[in-house]
Amino acid sequence: MLAVFLILAGATALFVSDRVRLDVVALLVVLALALTGVLTPQQALAGFADPLVVMIAGLFVVGFAIVNTGLASAVGHALGRLAGDSEPRMMAAVMLATGLLSAFMSSTGTVAVMLPIATAMAWRAKVSPSKLLLPAAFAALVGGMLTLIATPPNLVVSGALEGVGRAPFGFFAFTPLGVAMLLVTVLYMVFLGRRLLPAAAPATPGVGAGEADLVEVAERYGLPVRLGRLTLGAASPLVGDTLRGLRWPERLGVLVLSIDTEPAAVRAGLRSRRRLGRSKRLGPDTRLSAGDRLLLQGSREALEAVAGLAEAPLEEVGALGDDLVPANLGFAEVLLTPRSSWIGNSLATLRFRERFGVQVVALQRGGERLLDGSGANRLAETRLRFGDTLLVQGPLAAIDRLDAERLDAVVLSETGGERPAPKRRRAPVAVAVLAAMLVSMSAGWLAPVVAVLVAVLALVLTGCLTAEEAYRSVQWQSVVLIAGMLPLATALESTGGVRLLADAAVAAFGGSGFLVLLAGTYVVTAGLGQVMSNTATAVLMAPVALSAAELVGVRPEGVLMMVALASASSFCTPMSTPVNTLVVGPGQYRFMDFVRVGLPLQVLMGVVGLVLVPWLFPA
Repeated sequence: MLAVFLILAGATALFVSDRVRLDVVALLVVLALALTGVLTPQQALAGFADPLVVMIAGLFVVGFAIVNTGLASAVGHALGRLAGDSEPRMMAAVMLATGLLSAFMSSTGTVAVMLPIATAMAWRAKVSPSKLLLPAAFAALVGGMLTLIATPPNLVVSGALEGVGRAPFGFFAFTPLGVAMLLVTVLYMVFLGRRLLPAAAPATPGVGAGEADLVEVAERYGLPVRLGRLTLGAASPLVGDTLRGLRWPERLGVLVLSIDTEPAAVRAGLRSRRRLGRSKRLGPDTRLSAGDRLLLQGSREALEAVAGLAEAPLEEVGALGDDLVPANLGFAEVLLTPRSSWIGNSLATLRFRERFGVQVVALQRGGERLLDGSGANRLAETRLRFGDTLLVQGPLAAIDRLDAERLDAVVLSETGGERPAPKRRRAPVAVAVLAAMLVSMSAGWLAPVVAVLVAVLALVLTGCLTAEEAYRSVQWQSVVLIAGMLPLATALESTGGVRLLADAAVAAFGGSGFLVLLAGTYVVTAGLGQVMSNTATAVLMAPVALSAAELVGVRPEGVLMMVALASASSFCTPMSTPVNTLVVGPGQYRFMDFVRVGLPLQVLMGVVGLVLVPWLFPA
């Protein structure tokens, strides 16, 4: 028992220090338990075969399928329309949706479903997902108090009540307390908790790999950085002209970044809705039409000159304005590799535009920059060398094809619109598989881990994702963390450590009245819940709570409800519950983030519970 407590203290110290990765700490715990002889090697490694760990890995795959088929983006768009770009409103919308969903399925499954949705929603609003994922995890935990089947601890305490000859808790017996707890949690996170949250995860996809915004790229290449937009009317003199004939880069130093359709032109009947939000394929022979909306880059004087030629008002736009770049258009920096077959050839010889479907806007060679505006022929006829970096512009699909040319060039960074989901045509299949998984889990037709594995297999077989994508989608840090910490709970129980703590709590709080007993039950249960699963905590504490209630001479319903509440309030550590563990990797959270945000909420839940439980379940 002493060895287990020392291992627990050492692991906690490493978690708090943030000097060692969480998954590495979990592996150290496994080794320590085996080397000290507290557990056999088979017992120490048993966490990796635990159904809960397998289920978590499977839920990561399910979450990736939700993204891959576009479901996450669709639901994120719907929530985004309700919440707008306001961080507090987004947080409230995500938390309420997560809490309500967790009332009818496991909190772990709920977070796995909501994780990609919240991430897509955050990226669309240019907000770090770290601001939404931890609130979603907390909402899923508290949402487990809404119904009897929402979380295993509820079933545990109900079974314990029935085991002593009393009526078990009904399906909605938890609902009044759960609704209050969910509302309190949402209000806390919106008004206080969000100020304590980090912004660790990047606010846009790919930023960590070097994604840059349009102005940053323009400044790096010495391009004009002022942006303007104008819409060609039906009477514009430019209607019918081609970009080759206009020669704006050579004559005025103005680059045409995109040509899409103005929504007002669609409403006026000038253009079809087919072009809304999507740019034409740009090239010398691109012809201008009535209703075209041109995104231009150049100096103020040059942009005003183009607006005068077009006889259209010039609209100045910011670099990060909404709907700036059409959804299908992107910009990328491409570096030639040492053994590239492009070396020694010119863009014209390579037929670069025809081959890859993109146009080269500029070329960076050491400290020298060659711009399309300084002479198209000069840039097109320049022979490429190793180390040249090309700034290219084109459809996102074309940039993806260019990214596959790894032997010739490497895409260093890119910026542009949001890519469509690769398997969006499989979205109805994914919806059906997801619904079947949730129904089977809620109705108890299949064990949760079996339901998840069946869903994973169905998603792969129906083409919602490939087997390789399934393996890559698993957040292995989270899987190793929970698998490594589960044996510690086993060691605490087998050596009598948990029973020692529980008996001490009964001795301290059992004879001091109903409120003190409730408070003590909450403190001990919540404390244990930080180092072991909430289900195991409820299993261990339910008989202790029954004994304490009998000793004090009060009805056990309130004490057991406090056990359930404390089991659902594991906010302070990432390894306390799989729900918290799921968001560690995607949110790039540290141990102290959970303590800083979760500890005040933990105390608040206890205070609210001490007010409501005696009223709902009097002694």
